[in-house]
Amino acid sequence: MPKYVIEREIPGAGKLSQEELKGVSQTSCNVLRNMGPEIQWQQSYVTGDKIYCVYIAPDKEMILEHARQGGFPANSVSEVSAIIDPVTSE
Repeated sequence: MPKYVIEREIPGAGKLSQEELKGVSQTSCNVLRNMGPEIQWQQSYVTGDKIYCVYIAPDKEMILEHARQGGFPANSVSEVSAIIDPVTSE
């Protein structure tokens, strides 16, 4: 199943409290439960004004539907073509 990186522009994301991040996470998980097991959230990285999320889904449209239902921006959705890490250099 394809993996996607989603860039969400959220001004002040890096200043969100743990409670606010918990609320965003709960909203996302509720939407995912309603959408079914085909779409899975792996993890997200919070930076100053953006959140980068990693999802597994059958297609980009499902990622965009999750964003629409959750009320999240999905400014960029990119399918991962390869994964590399330090072991790749060996």
